[in-house]
Amino acid sequence: MNKHPLLAALLSLPLLAVVPPAMAQNGPGLSVTLPDGVTAADLGERDAQMIAIQVMLDRSNHSPGVIDGYGGGNTRRAIAAYRRNNGLPEGGGVDTALLRSLLDTQTGDIFRTYTIRQDDVDGPFYDVPSDFAEQAELDRVGYEDPREMLAERFHMDQEFLSALNPNVDFSRAGQEIVIVAHGPAKLDAQVARIEIRKDRNEVAVLDGEGNEIATYPATIGSDDFPSPSGRMEVSAVAPEANYTFDPDSQEWGPDKTFIIPPGPNNPIGGTWIDLGENGYGIHGSPDPQLIGKTASHGCVRLTNWDARELAGAVTQGVDVEFV
Repeated sequence: MNKHPLLAALLSLPLLAVVPPAMAQNGPGLSVTLPDGVTAADLGERDAQMIAIQVMLDRSNHSPGVIDGYGGGNTRRAIAAYRRNNGLPEGGGVDTALLRSLLDTQTGDIFRTYTIRQDDVDGPFYDVPSDFAEQAELDRVGYEDPREMLAERFHMDQEFLSALNPNVDFSRAGQEIVIVAHGPAKLDAQVARIEIRKDRNEVAVLDGEGNEIATYPATIGSDDFPSPSGRMEVSAVAPEANYTFDPDSQEWGPDKTFIIPPGPNNPIGGTWIDLGENGYGIHGSPDPQLIGKTASHGCVRLTNWDARELAGAVTQGVDVEFV
């Protein structure tokens, strides 16, 4: 498979494919050439322009969550965050101004290749049960297979990774696969404050001058288990956290205490940012595609990669405000 750049971004051309109606605007768009060996039929209903937009948003530190080529609420949230932080009118969605700004600030390929290594396929991998008692018996609640691990590493939906690599066996080392040129794993900034924005399903990271340096889609509580209000602070960060279910402090679940070992498929995705009050925290998720779409039990849930990025940038005592 040959390497392939992001080819022409031609703002004078019409959109290549249909953008979801909630995001579409009449007018110019990106012309994106797919990698060698990948066809429009392989992508199905995914949109090539949307893939490029999601990748560039991810690189801009305004995470769209799972990169899948479909768009949706998390991508709209990321677009709104990018627009307000780059001098663009709010509420514009995907328009010429957004595309020009993304192309100016996020240069580089949209797709790249990666050669599957032996240590990628050696595991260990796990058959992860849904039952807490059975999870507690594992030594680690790790990935179930190489495809899941690789998709999460590259911020991608598993089915999208497969669509870009038809007929690939992800458990075989030495294969060159197509991935997206996603954002960095490290947030290179000094974090002064975190805002948990319930109305936007958003976690915003701010510097000492109040500038937004990153935003993430989030699942924030539910009607039955609402998140708190007011101010807290980061009291501890556990990048490889186990999960303790205590029925005395919960209004849901089994009637027995279980300690579930660390790993990306445990209930908190293996990353925990403790907020110091009543068991509240910011954490990852074993189901990244559900972020912003389902309820949580009061805590703040991010994709695993966003949770790890944030955990690597915060320190004890950072202010956290629920707004």
